Amino acid sequence: MKEIRDRYERVIDYMRISIIDRCNLRCIYCMPKGGVKPIGHSDILRYEEIIRIVRIAADLGVKKIRLTGGEPLIRRNLPYLISSIARIKGIEDISLTTNGLLLKGLAAPLAAAGLKRVNVSLDSLRPDRYREITRGGDLNDILEGIAAAESAGLYPVKINMVPIRGFNDDEIVDFAMMTLKRPAHVRFIEFMPIGATEFWSEDKYISSGDIRNRVETIAPLVPLKVRRNGPARYFRFDGAPGVIGFISALTHHFCSSCNRLRLTSDGKLRPCLFSETEIDLKSALRSSAPDEEIERLLRLAVEIKPSSHTISQEKSFVHLKPMSKIGG
Repeated sequence: MKEIRDRYERVIDYMRISIIDRCNLRCIYCMPKGGVKPIGHSDILRYEEIIRIVRIAADLGVKKIRLTGGEPLIRRNLPYLISSIARIKGIEDISLTTNGLLLKGLAAPLAAAGLKRVNVSLDSLRPDRYREITRGGDLNDILEGIAAAESAGLYPVKINMVPIRGFNDDEIVDFAMMTLKRPAHVRFIEFMPIGATEFWSEDKYISSGDIRNRVETIAPLVPLKVRRNGPARYFRFDGAPGVIGFISALTHHFCSSCNRLRLTSDGKLRPCLFSETEIDLKSALRSSAPDEEIERLLRLAVEIKPSSHTISQEKSFVHLKPMSKIGG
């Protein structure tokens, strides 16, 4: 079995690929108020380039692919990309992160193409508040998209909520109670200073420990023993069909088991989300570099992957590229 390890003996078998920088929502904690300058169309990786990178990465031992954006569902002919990746030898799992706005009409064709799962970003269950957070989104579209994903067999649907103090943290219990009624995975993600820097402040931050304390006002949580496949720690209420996860990027970071690389929509390979170190794959691809050169660059990214991030020690975050530019 092929595998590639970094200097710290972590097996790197997961790649997150942003396929577009644009989004059809403008969430206030993700997108700066004035928006961001979009990447030129010709600078975005073509599907054929993404497929080539995945093929070479799979030869090194990458098994899992997650497609992100921006909003990946706004890119045309997405089922073609998914079906092409699904045919690559060695790829075992393809998932996608979305805001869910277009999921109702795309869930079935994406599942048929080979998509296994979706993560849906959802930060409020109140229509007016959701519209405020997303600067215009319709909550009903998202809920219908989640239902369509469940019907299409994209299981489990993971609902990602970012609690923000004084803004939507009064809905933590409401989200947790969703798992009492349906087999969804509700995951609470610590608010991170990587997005709209003018919106971030420490007083808005809530630790996973505080979030869990609020969840357990419903009932005690039972730890779940699941094969580690990501940063979340999972629990459930006794007898509940759904699962609750906590992603603690700041308080209990998962760097020691991080197994991923990130590819931006303009072809930059990032060994770590919180590092500004990037390796330019696009230039190599478009200068007719052979597969061996692409492989060398992939190996280099693994080799320079840091042992951990230092985001919790940072005093200023203005130097960090916003998540909308990296890929959610």
